[in-house]
Amino acid sequence: MTGASLERLRDRRFRRLPSLAVRSERAALAFVEAVGLCSTFYRFPEGVACLWEAVVGRAEPRWPRRSHHDAGIGRTWELKDTLPATKRVYYGKLLKGRPVLVALDLFPAFYALVRGRQRARDFEAEYAAGRMSHTAHHVLKALVREHPQYTRGLRANCFMLEPRRTREFERAMAELQQGLWIVKTEERYEPSFSYRWDLLEAWLPDAVAEGRRLARRAAVEQLTERYLRGAVYASAPALGRLFGLRPDDVAPATARLVRAGALRAGCAVPGWPGRWLVHASALHPRAK
Repeated sequence: MTGASLERLRDRRFRRLPSLAVRSERAALAFVEAVGLCSTFYRFPEGVACLWEAVVGRAEPRWPRRSHHDAGIGRTWELKDTLPATKRVYYGKLLKGRPVLVALDLFPAFYALVRGRQRARDFEAEYAAGRMSHTAHHVLKALVREHPQYTRGLRANCFMLEPRRTREFERAMAELQQGLWIVKTEERYEPSFSYRWDLLEAWLPDAVAEGRRLARRAAVEQLTERYLRGAVYASAPALGRLFGLRPDDVAPATARLVRAGALRAGCAVPGWPGRWLVHASALHPRAK
């Protein structure tokens, strides 16, 4: 097992090869479901699959000067709109404030980690405990009263239409997305560009219900195994930073996955510092 062999396998699983490029909506859905989660355009330094890289079939493509006329960017933009709009994946700012696409069968693990057993109505308790900003609370109250809503209507209902309050509103929406209270369900381009927002619980009721039933330790295990199945390798500290997990979350989860034969821990890779977690499938001579 060498660094070069691990990188080649990651390239295959992230579709960063011309022969494996994502060329259709069906292939894009299969890609998201295979890797569990992926970014749209951003390249996470920790190693997360990227839809744009998969569409163009190569790692780290350069942003073109005329992006509006670039076929790869246009196709990626279209897919990141259509897949969530038809409820085939989740899309939101879930990792380090960056938007990602998440396979629906993995999404309950994220919900269990972020929200636990909470329902939408529990936002008042979060606000009272000081874990939600005043503006986010104000916006969420308006959305609870009436949902879904387009951005302009929501801002009007919150008395936040003034241009000077745009950044305040956007920060609140990012906070509510990261807290898995709300979800963007549509990007409307006519008659004017706008987003449509809904309560996550109303938009994905089955996934939320499953997440509420899922124990935290099981959620960490699911997320770790599924991520490494696509990414192939990671260090335990990087895994914790990426998903906001504590060391006392990561260590027991990886130990259980090692006992189950899903991971190999403490792997030494020639030329790489430290020890690595490697998915068991990477150690099979026919790993795909």
